[in-house]
Amino acid sequence: MGDDRGMTTIARSREDEEESMKELKRKVEAVLKASSWWERTGLDCATLAAAFAICLPAGLLLLRSSDWPRWLCGLLLMGVVHAIVTVKGAHLSSHGALGHSLAAKRFWAIFFIEVCSSFSARAAQRAHINLHHPHTNVIGLGDSSTWKLPRLPRLVYLFLAPLTLPIVTPVAALAQLGDTSAALLLRTLALILLGVASHFWLLMAVSGFQSPLGAALCMLATRSMFSLPFVHVNIFQHIGLPMFGENGRPARLLQMSHGVLNLPRNILLDWTFGHSLISCHVEHHLFPFLSDNMCLKVKPLVSRYLADHNLPYQEDGYLSRLGLFFHKYQELMVAAPPITRLAGIQ
Repeated sequence: MGDDRGMTTIARSREDEEESMKELKRKVEAVLKASSWWERTGLDCATLAAAFAICLPAGLLLLRSSDWPRWLCGLLLMGVVHAIVTVKGAHLSSHGALGHSLAAKRFWAIFFIEVCSSFSARAAQRAHINLHHPHTNVIGLGDSSTWKLPRLPRLVYLFLAPLTLPIVTPVAALAQLGDTSAALLLRTLALILLGVASHFWLLMAVSGFQSPLGAALCMLATRSMFSLPFVHVNIFQHIGLPMFGENGRPARLLQMSHGVLNLPRNILLDWTFGHSLISCHVEHHLFPFLSDNMCLKVKPLVSRYLADHNLPYQEDGYLSRLGLFFHKYQELMVAAPPITRLAGIQ
């Protein structure tokens, strides 16, 4: 009888949390409905368009300069453009946030993920949409295990290995397509090569590089410029937080409020990676269909709602998380994290 009463209490608690999630969703959808197209989609599309139409030409032309400060400004600008396109653009397009029709969503996903980011749209769908989001911090499914390389020393993992991402990414993408059709594999390979070749051609033709080696090194520097914060953000916001077993996960509201963390507002990273990956990651995991700007708009609503329901709204600073991972690298990144049992979750 005691066990039956305990199970009834747990079931009732889960039902209450699911109802709370529905209530929060209704509030967020009301804000979304009252927002303009510019707030819902336009601002993020304009940011991506400005990266292509303004920042990219400016960066390419600055790289023509023989003046080192201007040349370095061009290199930095090219790195910013690449981060906006390959992180913000790829992330939004993977969630279908850049188009309304199915064809438009598919086009932008292939363009931003395969052509611009040298990855596979199908592999991204599997890893990010099908695993990471529904199974956030569920051990072996959505626990950010993709980013764990326990054989690497902490200094190498945190500060050197991320710089190899421009080379590792396309190789990993093709490796994950080993079980797909030859046509899909060839399409992905062709689009990755198209993106890399276009980048190289722009440096040679517009920026005026005389040496193919110089253009290749500049391209590598551009593509690896934001690799460190990219890997850091991916591990900071989930690893080290409560984990769940596949058969013991809580209701969605508890899962996301306990297993996701926001970083503070950061002008550079918020606008290159997107609000949903930096300061509004909790909002993004609760409502992945929202654009970056809408995540920022509903942030006060979500944080207040979680506080009113005595649920955590996890936030921590970038340097604070970096210090935590540096000092607890063995525990967090090498040893398997234990399943955390929350109150009322068995």
